[in-house]
Amino acid sequence: MSKSTLVNPYSSTVTRYYAVGVLTLVYTFNFIDRQLLAILQESIKIDLNLMDWQLGLLTGFAFALFYVTAGIPIARWADRSNRRNIIALAVGIWSLMTAISGLVQNYAQLLLARVGVGVGEAGGSPPAHSIISDIFPPENRAGALAFYSMGVNFGILFGFLAGGWLNEIFDWRVAFLVVGLPGILVALVVRFTLQEPIRGLSENREATEESNVPFTDVLKLLWSRLSFRHMAFGAALNAFAGYSTSNWTASFMIRSHNMSTGELGTWLAGIMGLGGAIGVFCGGIIAERLALKDIRWYMRLPALTGVVCVPFMAATYLVDNAYTALIVSIVPGVLFNVYLGNTLAITHGLVGLRMRALASAILFFILNIIGLGIGPWLTGYLSDLLFPTFGDESLRHAMLYLLPAAMAWSATHLYLASRHLEGDLARAPD
Repeated sequence: MSKSTLVNPYSSTVTRYYAVGVLTLVYTFNFIDRQLLAILQESIKIDLNLMDWQLGLLTGFAFALFYVTAGIPIARWADRSNRRNIIALAVGIWSLMTAISGLVQNYAQLLLARVGVGVGEAGGSPPAHSIISDIFPPENRAGALAFYSMGVNFGILFGFLAGGWLNEIFDWRVAFLVVGLPGILVALVVRFTLQEPIRGLSENREATEESNVPFTDVLKLLWSRLSFRHMAFGAALNAFAGYSTSNWTASFMIRSHNMSTGELGTWLAGIMGLGGAIGVFCGGIIAERLALKDIRWYMRLPALTGVVCVPFMAATYLVDNAYTALIVSIVPGVLFNVYLGNTLAITHGLVGLRMRALASAILFFILNIIGLGIGPWLTGYLSDLLFPTFGDESLRHAMLYLLPAAMAWSATHLYLASRHLEGDLARAPD
């Protein structure tokens, strides 16, 4: 059947934005379930008698390893099959495993539950990225993906807010149960209200079954582009700083400034949640406007915002007053995720139509192994190493030594990516 005879389920603006709205809701639940542990981990640490490296493993490497490993075959599946159904199944799995986290009795059981959350969440973003790229044309794609990426910050907002107060009023187990179960309803909304889009219709390009390509070919294509190499590593280092900050800031503020989880959760919901959502969305929209004159701004903008973040990040860990530290952290809180919509849009621009979900998974593999996997774990490990010297202030010093440096390094690679961007996009397949 030719494209001219196919009925486009997303021909209207309303249906396009309804779809991206529902997918953003999915991503919000993805990060609520993921971020919840950060505000609860001090209570969990005391209840289960854990070390910082164990907490870092829960929020970092153990989760990230299964998240990114499962993401590759699921993305391959999404490039060939119905992406809506994959997303609905994934939401149901990770929401159930989040609820189960509230029933565990020891560290091993909690670790296995978090692995289950990671496997479920692996089926969320790559299929969603692919759907959005089929709904929106290239000139509007960064903004649409940036809107979707606000789910990260909405999830952080509600995760900190709900987790902080539920923990303070009830306990950490109730928080997991209350936050996890509603995701099953979201899975039903996806399954019964979204339609699978036609691949390539927004660009008047046709994806045939023969256009499916092996994983190794997609990997070779991406790795042959210097813009992708620098962009992926720059995004991973940005995520190293961002995930470490979101996973450890609550513990830092509790240990160094004696804040309660309810008040702290409210502050962090505003800074990292609402502020971060503004940053990631505006980052995509501003980059689209600037790219009309020079496409290199897709990478130049997150490089610039990364440089701006560095002194404010350092100041957060150097000041003595709790509220001064929180106010100073607003700048990096807003700017941390400016890179996200832009890197996704560029990654999809570098590859063919039936490579997009897999290309997202490859980008997320690099980003999450370094950012989500190594970042929180290494921060916790360094905190344990410094404890004999600094006591309860060891986490402050670990974050100060690692995170501003990672952000500066990230900005360098994102700028280098911009120098190769125009030529690499011109050589894209299809």
